[in-house]
Amino acid sequence: MKGIRLLILTAFLLVSCQTLPAINPILPQNQPKSAVCSSPFLKEPYRLVHAIEARIGGEIQGAIIGITLVDPSTRFVSCAIMTAEGMVLFEAEAKPALKVIRALPPFDSGDFTKNMIEDIKLIFLAPEGEIKTKGILSDGSEICRWQEKSGAWIDVIARLPEGIEINKYSVYGNWQRLVKLGMTSENIYSSIELSAKEALNYSLNLTLIEAEPLEGELKTEKSKGSEE
Repeated sequence: MKGIRLLILTAFLLVSCQTLPAINPILPQNQPKSAVCSSPFLKEPYRLVHAIEARIGGEIQGAIIGITLVDPSTRFVSCAIMTAEGMVLFEAEAKPALKVIRALPPFDSGDFTKNMIEDIKLIFLAPEGEIKTKGILSDGSEICRWQEKSGAWIDVIARLPEGIEINKYSVYGNWQRLVKLGMTSENIYSSIELSAKEALNYSLNLTLIEAEPLEGELKTEKSKGSEE
């Protein structure tokens, strides 16, 4: 009986703890014309507005609106969550120091702010670190693997024509986040799916409403931040 329990526990751990997939090198004769490392990340400051459907613990929490400002050159991030009627439920920014401006329940709990900022960076900003490996997966998808300064691992996978996939793993190689970016529109951020493994797992489906470059406006925001 003890042995059976051990086998069940081992099987559960193998299923629940996804680890870094093996990467096969690309032989010179099989080198594709396209670049191996896909780069779906922002190259200039942008404001993006998305309709968001959130699921927490498998339950739909209702539709909300998310407004995100991102500057890749400084990794400045500002985000707000509001109802369809315009009531602001949450607002925070990272300059890079994290600052909560407004947080109504349930957005005031635990590590919500930290996780949200990290999720935004994962989606819109290139990893902080260096490329360690590039090649192909067993299904033929091109992959580029970064190791961030924190030690975490980021895999960017080109699952074309479906879209781009971003996976985040801990220092120890345990899966933490999955981001799927669709390729059905000119804007790669038109459709975003995010799945997160936390004490209470959650997922987000984002549909783009508006996107616009904000070079001048973000420069003003940064200058204000340096004066504080």
